[in-house]
Amino acid sequence: MLLSNPVVISIIVLLALSLLRINVVIALVISALTAGFCSDLNISETIKTFTGGLGNGAEVAMNYAILGAFAIAISKSGITDLLAFKIIKRLGHEPTGRSMSGFKYFMFGVLVLFSISSQNLLPVHIAFIPIVIPPLLSVFNKLKIDRRAVACVITFGLTATYMLLPVGFGKIFIESVLVKNINQVGQTLGLQTSVGEVSLAMSIPVAGMVLGLLTAVFFTYRKPREYIAATQALTTEEIEKHIANIKPFHVIVSIVSIIITFGLQLVTSSTIIGGLAGLVIFAVCGIFKLKESNDIFQQGLRLMAMIGFVMIAASGFAAVINATGGVTVLVDTFSQGLGANNKGLAAFLMLLVGLFITMGIGSSFSTVPIITSIYIPLCLSLGFSPLATISIVGVAAALGDAGSPASDSTLGPTSGLNMDGKHDHIWDSVVPTFIHYNIPLMLFGWIAAMCL
Repeated sequence: MLLSNPVVISIIVLLALSLLRINVVIALVISALTAGFCSDLNISETIKTFTGGLGNGAEVAMNYAILGAFAIAISKSGITDLLAFKIIKRLGHEPTGRSMSGFKYFMFGVLVLFSISSQNLLPVHIAFIPIVIPPLLSVFNKLKIDRRAVACVITFGLTATYMLLPVGFGKIFIESVLVKNINQVGQTLGLQTSVGEVSLAMSIPVAGMVLGLLTAVFFTYRKPREYIAATQALTTEEIEKHIANIKPFHVIVSIVSIIITFGLQLVTSSTIIGGLAGLVIFAVCGIFKLKESNDIFQQGLRLMAMIGFVMIAASGFAAVINATGGVTVLVDTFSQGLGANNKGLAAFLMLLVGLFITMGIGSSFSTVPIITSIYIPLCLSLGFSPLATISIVGVAAALGDAGSPASDSTLGPTSGLNMDGKHDHIWDSVVPTFIHYNIPLMLFGWIAAMCL
């Protein structure tokens, strides 16, 4: 029975608790315990498995803490204030409705480019969000931008990019994960693929995400939304006085530090090393004093702590999910009884299973090895073409990344947009991205499976 599967039950509990505004970390812990209770694991085994899996998220949490401290150090240099001031000046003292509307969509375009670049050109993932977004919140308020649209814009760049472009994180997902696993399983079945074929197969599903993005920006969240600021916004004159105190040397140091930090991350594949190097440069150049380093790090922890704790809890949750064996049972349940005349239903069910697995495990990259061994022979036996098979596997893995309460693709945007406490993680990030990306991915993924 589907509703007796521990994976399904635990994910339903997770989503229900999240929608009730229960803290995501608490919801993950309760859902993990639920998964254990609904399987053959006893309470001791469930707790041991959960705590044993927590260590898998420790490195991610440390990365986010360092990135938070780096973001605080950058803000002390004044470069983000300068950026916000330039934008406010660009708007003009009394902007017209047309100029405000045009600038609003210009900013959306810039944010899309930022998020896309964070996956390939400068693969820093969500590290740019706490640096770029908080100084722009006053600009968003002035333009009356619905922050749910901003969340959709950022999440699009974070997810659609690695699904389509084999560069940066996309190179890892497409070449090192999808192509590698598909070729390993398909070797004895006569199915071999390449990076180019995967990108081609994923182009139709990504087109669905583009449609979802346009719907969110131009229709769903097009209307102005008022955000009551906790503190009174600074006047242009006050901002100009503040900007006048920013030293050009500090701006130069910030730019150099950002370049070195990102460069070291690319060379060492370590966000921790890159972030520490950036902090050292800021300290040596006098952006902050060495004795202030403790305060800087504590502020950074406060900035990114939520993401870190959620990712740690998600690792424990994923460990319990895998230990229950419910994932394999779930896939087998849907694969039984499907014949050649049920290709449409089979494609839909395989994508649906992928959605459940990814939302449970919390990583589209980790979903591929789980489903490939079953999906490849199943798709070929049902008569799906190689491109259709690749599309089903790729979309099934990516479904659930956007719209998951524990995904950094939603946690990242929330970390920047909720700096003033006006952006709810579940209702303003998770629900909008789930609706605008998972539904089109299901639809266009099914179309790709049936047409390719």
